[in-house]
Amino acid sequence: MKLIQSRDNAFFKELVKLNGPARNRGRAGQTLLDGTHLLAAYLDAGHQPRHILLNAAALQDGEISGLLARLGDVPVSQLDDKLYAQLSELKTPTGLLALIDLPQASLVPARFALLLEDIQDPGNMGSMLRSAGAAGCDAVYLSPACADAWSPKVLRAAMGGHFCLNIHERQDLLKVAGEFSGMCLATTLHATHSLYECDLSGNVAFMMGNEGVGLSDALLACATRKITIIMPGQVESLNAAAATAICLFEAVRQRLTS
Repeated sequence: MKLIQSRDNAFFKELVKLNGPARNRGRAGQTLLDGTHLLAAYLDAGHQPRHILLNAAALQDGEISGLLARLGDVPVSQLDDKLYAQLSELKTPTGLLALIDLPQASLVPARFALLLEDIQDPGNMGSMLRSAGAAGCDAVYLSPACADAWSPKVLRAAMGGHFCLNIHERQDLLKVAGEFSGMCLATTLHATHSLYECDLSGNVAFMMGNEGVGLSDALLACATRKITIIMPGQVESLNAAAATAICLFEAVRQRLTS
């Protein structure tokens, strides 16, 4: 096991860049998974990381030892604790980071999809990806102004949802919606149809808009149907991630009972 103690180490400098702007991850084609849960989900999805990075405490951790036993010949390095702290954003680090290649999304036509327009909060983005993965979506399409799907904050919020999804970033959503073979449903407070009035048993794509302004007029115009979520209470709107989960799991419910 290699020990890295200097911040001038060339490999460490490259790792630091991955926690910076999205363009750094895009150029490298790599990102970092922070923590045992994300690595376990990544391994369970049938993937192998490029490199494992540990702090000193990790060497005594039974859960981490179990994960390392699943890695075969993946290289492992120990970082000086101060260097490790520069890479991990967790308040209580687990002691493990995994360097992975960014996956290439499959071009197989989607049947149960999520289109996200200008979702800018990493927590919302991660929650939406987590819901999409749990609901069994086969693809998620992100507009160019969305938060970076592979940033540390989005990865943590999605809790492994990335690894069971085809995530297509920087997409022309008008083109995606136009080519989708099924219903494209747009959520808006001004719709006359309820989510619960729709037959969601076939191919369906939900289009969810920006946290503040919702969907653009152009994307609304190409929707097969505009829908609203019934809210009998006194709150006028839902968080974007909550609305997404409700829509996706209404489709799941209908598919299970049809």
